[in-house]
Amino acid sequence: MQTHDVSPSAVAPGEHPDHEHQGMVWVPGGTFQMGSNAFYPEEAPTHRVTVDGFWMDQTTVTNAQFSRFVEETGYVTVAERPLDPADYPGALPELLVPGALVFQQPVQRVDLRNPGNWWGYVPGANWRHPYGPESSIEGHEQYPVTQVAYEDAEAYATWAGKTLPSEAEWEFAARGGLEGARFVWGDDFMPDGRVMANTWHGEFPWQNQRQGRQPATMPVCSFPANGYGLYDMAGNVWEWTSDWFQPRHSEDADKPCCIPVNPRGGAIEQSYDPAQPQVRIPRKVLKGGSYLCAPNYCLRYRPAARSPEMVDTSTCHIGFRCVVSLSAR
Repeated sequence: MQTHDVSPSAVAPGEHPDHEHQGMVWVPGGTFQMGSNAFYPEEAPTHRVTVDGFWMDQTTVTNAQFSRFVEETGYVTVAERPLDPADYPGALPELLVPGALVFQQPVQRVDLRNPGNWWGYVPGANWRHPYGPESSIEGHEQYPVTQVAYEDAEAYATWAGKTLPSEAEWEFAARGGLEGARFVWGDDFMPDGRVMANTWHGEFPWQNQRQGRQPATMPVCSFPANGYGLYDMAGNVWEWTSDWFQPRHSEDADKPCCIPVNPRGGAIEQSYDPAQPQVRIPRKVLKGGSYLCAPNYCLRYRPAARSPEMVDTSTCHIGFRCVVSLSAR
């Protein structure tokens, strides 16, 4: 396992690191307004939060980086392992084989209340074959690794001598020093007509207006970095954080006397889906949105946006990046 000296060494915000933090940038600590009252209920209420400074991967972990991890450790991801029927009562036998969730674009408008209209469990889908067994990451070494469950992301972070960011760390970093801005680059989605992130264009999930390319991930660094020098903090892939999901930020979080310092999210007991009481799989917070986010369904390519995801789930639109935190010492 690699180790890192987490001293900022007077590094300016967003400055490229020394050799001890190769591929990372320094994100200064500070107090910021977390969350939003203007969009989805799980983002509210807005509240002040303080985080210590930390190093953060400049990009999401790539296929090349994850390949090195697997080659050195022999690690087998969740999507590649046999499934225990006892963990999935009532599941169809054909689904109890190694695989993962893959986006399947419908040909016409569908009921948005049923994600099964565009998600399918595909046997043989995994990080090496993110869209199914016929797909490959060959030639896509600098694309974000996907089809990684929370356990897989955590295993990589441990091997690298890092951790996964907390939700507060991730959101502070995504804002890039822009207090209260709607997007990581400002308040306009397409400033001067310029596309700033890999998101869905058209009516999700059937109408794709990105002519010449199918909805999919793009190479890291395809769009401008934010104010801290971090790439793809909006769109491309959702990113795992270390926090257990809770349906809203705490109503007590914004008391002037008690600004949280390095908060670590809710309790595991709060993370279960109340709409599925029979499913006892806890959920972590995802941040950043993905190439499948669109205004008509999931306008979540914003720093305040958040989404719950069960820890055993692997999909073609979830990845991660790591941090080295002062607060974790």
